[in-house]
Amino acid sequence: MKLLLDTHLLLWVAAEPEKLSVTALQAIEDPQSQLLFSPASLWEVAIKRGLGRADFNVDPRLLRRGLLDNGYEELPISSAHAVAVDDLPAIHKDPFDRILIAQSMVEGISLLTVDALVARYPGPIVKV
Repeated sequence: MKLLLDTHLLLWVAAEPEKLSVTALQAIEDPQSQLLFSPASLWEVAIKRGLGRADFNVDPRLLRRGLLDNGYEELPISSAHAVAVDDLPAIHKDPFDRILIAQSMVEGISLLTVDALVARYPGPIVKV
């Protein structure tokens, strides 16, 4: 099963695995899971780190390298993903989360999230 992880889950996997729920750990550690990340998550880390957000104090280059080294695959953002954002209801205004949701819907990939607002969107979204 293909799983796209949201930004917080990626940060927790990389630096604070104790924050992961049992459900998240089971999904991530399942040998049948194909783990993916979006460039939008790295972009979010870079921007929020630059703004001095303590919860994003990770070098996005190191995060990317670590994800790739640990078998995660990058899911590029396509124009189909970008235009799909237009079809999303206005539940959440965060542009990073909205592109992740659109990627998940367009590709039919489960998006794992810890965000209750993101989990309110229709589609293959799983709150862990």
